Amino acid sequence: MFDSVDCVRLYVADLEAGLHFYRDQLGHDLIWRTGDAAGLRIPESEAEIVLHTEPHPPEICFKVPSADEAARRFEELGGSIVVQPFDIQIGRLAVVRDPWGNTYVMLDITKGLLATDEHGNVIGNLPPDNSSE
Repeated sequence: MFDSVDCVRLYVADLEAGLHFYRDQLGHDLIWRTGDAAGLRIPESEAEIVLHTEPHPPEICFKVPSADEAARRFEELGGSIVVQPFDIQIGRLAVVRDPWGNTYVMLDITKGLLATDEHGNVIGNLPPDNSSE
């Protein structure tokens, strides 16, 4: 059902302080950033560390071919849908819970990965056919 881990989302109270720690101190390269979030590269992986200033418990996001189909199938197999699939900038996202209470995100990148300027600021999306990392 899952293609890969997309990201591990972590809360930081201050984005600049989070970037200082994860980018400058731990050495993870900045991939993209917005006003309240930033994606950092995990070496030798397609997964990212996503720092976000919105208070939220740590979250695992799995890539799937279709968030709608994956959520439907997940529910058929005994899991539950916590948040129905909805649009996000890169595609669609659903929040699900397995029979043991583990909650996580399934998302697709059907709209293409984020396009950035030379400073990592998000300026739009790459075309979907050019969005594989």
